[in-house]
Amino acid sequence: MTKLVVLDRDGVVNHESKAFIKNPAEWRAIDGSLDAIARLTAAGFTITIATNQSGVGRGLLSDSDLASIHEKMLAEVAATGGVIDKIVYCPHLPNAGCDCRKPLPGMLRMLGKYFRVSMAGVPVIGDSGRDLAAARAAGARPILVLTGNGEETLADALQAGETVESYTDLAAAADALVS
Repeated sequence: MTKLVVLDRDGVVNHESKAFIKNPAEWRAIDGSLDAIARLTAAGFTITIATNQSGVGRGLLSDSDLASIHEKMLAEVAATGGVIDKIVYCPHLPNAGCDCRKPLPGMLRMLGKYFRVSMAGVPVIGDSGRDLAAARAAGARPILVLTGNGEETLADALQAGETVESYTDLAAAADALVS
């Protein structure tokens, strides 16, 4: 049985940028995130990334640029002993009407189909309300990390009276999943 975990990229694995991550030099891992992926790998998890990348649709970077960024990420993850098994992304603009852009669950359903698993209860770790909404819509387990936009997302959730499973960062979330 596949033990799947889905990670958002920006704000979870690497530092967020309001100006978008446009090339490999701008991609910087959050302290502890690569080791967290290695721990999840060692514990038998299949690790995936589902990320909105509207910078492609905005013309700020090409699919090739994004592939180069992901190659850097995969190499740094591999250097710590981790494996990311699949990356899916939505290149569309927020108003494009696609079903893949989070908060819609299209990318999560795509991953479930690819790995032939139900998304029910699958941990989906993100830093934004979009990530949590997509997880809920797919029947997955939404987990918030307080890196990236996470603190603001938590404050919004608490103000709305919602309860959210949350951790300080990906390392703490990984510890909870492997314990």
